[in-house]
Amino acid sequence: MGNTLLIVDAMNLIRRIHAVSESQQPSEKSQLIATLNGVVNSCNKLLRHIPSTHVIAVFDGQQPSWRSEVWPEYKQGRTPAPTPLVDFLPNIQDALLANGIESLVSEQDEADDLIATLALTVAKNNKQSCIVSTDKGFFQLHQPLIKQYDYFTHQWLTAEQFCQKTGIKRDQLIDYWCLTGVGSSNIKGVPGIGPKTATKLLGQYPSLEMMLASQDETDKALNKVKLHSEEALVSKKLVILKADIPLGFNLKDIRYSKIINKKLP
Repeated sequence: MGNTLLIVDAMNLIRRIHAVSESQQPSEKSQLIATLNGVVNSCNKLLRHIPSTHVIAVFDGQQPSWRSEVWPEYKQGRTPAPTPLVDFLPNIQDALLANGIESLVSEQDEADDLIATLALTVAKNNKQSCIVSTDKGFFQLHQPLIKQYDYFTHQWLTAEQFCQKTGIKRDQLIDYWCLTGVGSSNIKGVPGIGPKTATKLLGQYPSLEMMLASQDETDKALNKVKLHSEEALVSKKLVILKADIPLGFNLKDIRYSKIINKKLP
């Protein structure tokens, strides 16, 4: 994977490292410094493990995204990042830059959509990318030129493994999630439709649209989908990652060249 764009889902990495720092460090300041050092060290380990020609850390915007306009309850109930950590993010971004790693920060765009745009744009140019994240939502992007790595378990994640486990086809991922919902983002899906029922339905009807077009009125689960068709269609819209966000830079701007690490505070 030498000719690779390494895309780090920054908050996915940072929040987990910060949670460990909170449990190990006595003060807020020491927790933040430990988080900064942990993030930089993690990224350097990743770059040694996954040799990459380009690298970027992608951050979520702090303003509500378009998904919140479509579904006001989107991500409600999720514990927000601690304010001290949010305020400290520019320091982490500066430390990453000192180690040759650019950051992509947008006010309103979600990191997931920015990452999707990056990965698919690179793939269209026949280049490889690796997304570093534990988020299963990126499974919809997986293809030969787009891989995903879980830094914390040191494993490559694949859509195929997830599909085999759930019993669905690769092209049914989005419909599966729009039926079951996505708890971490408070995407509701269809009330009363869990993973097993969703798999059964997708075995009979290959897509949500085919379910809604079916004339069968005897299937109770199918009737639930039809009754809550609006929620299902909204959920599908929320689940699909946008891949057309203007980035404002070229791949050459994020080329990675190994430099001597500066001493961190």
